[in-house]
Amino acid sequence: MAARAYWQGQIRLALVSIPVEIYTATKSGAQISFHQIHEPSGKRIKYEKVAPGVGAVEPDEIVKGFEVEKGEYVLLEQDEIDAVKLESKKTLELTQFVDLDEIDVLYFERPYFVVPADDLAEEAFIVLREALKRTRKVGLGQLAMRGREYVVSLKPCGRGMVLETLRYADEVNKAQGYFRDIPDSAPDPELLGLAETLIEKKVAKFDPREFHDRYVDALHDLIERKKKAKGRKIIEDKDDGKESRGSNVVDLMAALKKSLEKPGAKTSRAVKTKPAAKAPAKKRG
Repeated sequence: MAARAYWQGQIRLALVSIPVEIYTATKSGAQISFHQIHEPSGKRIKYEKVAPGVGAVEPDEIVKGFEVEKGEYVLLEQDEIDAVKLESKKTLELTQFVDLDEIDVLYFERPYFVVPADDLAEEAFIVLREALKRTRKVGLGQLAMRGREYVVSLKPCGRGMVLETLRYADEVNKAQGYFRDIPDSAPDPELLGLAETLIEKKVAKFDPREFHDRYVDALHDLIERKKKAKGRKIIEDKDDGKESRGSNVVDLMAALKKSLEKPGAKTSRAVKTKPAAKAPAKKRG
């Protein structure tokens, strides 16, 4: 069964319009879903939609409402919401082009695959894709999907392109409030050299298949053991809660050097040693 397009419309660049389809580029990984259970009876907890003084209500009696004053709502039907006119519902107009590294990673939200909608759209699609490659730029515009308008970026990806939704400025916390107490001082050259050598030792090409959710695996194992234990409580051995943290430069230096002593460590890189600071000369009375 072919995947269903998440959005269908056109990309517009000046007077050029390219019919495209957008598909979700990611999917949910392995997860463990728990239900809430009434322990004495073993029955699953269920929730009903109720109105105060009325009780349970039917789904077709529910509409959307916006609170304008406490307890006072403007009611909207779904077809009224769907009828709101917004050009970006069907058209992604590329209004700006920027270097990829100009966009802070905090703004990127979710990726989508972009493909030409039909054979007639392929030529213009390929021209835009290659132009973005050659100029090393990312296209920006706004697009309405599923009841919300997003800022989006568009960039080449293999034979196709990838669209990524971006967060608005008011959705991103300012980093300064979290980083202001971190000292703006240069690190010790020897410590820095050791850290760089350790990083170089672990450099490798990124392969997402090398990583998997170990927490999900552990939960599956716990569930299997719980089934065999026939309800008996199972508690994993806990550590003593003491963190192994270097409290000063001596600890950090020792830890970095010990890390590099492991078999296979690359130690060919020269590490510059910081010269010892000279003690100030004593003044003679």
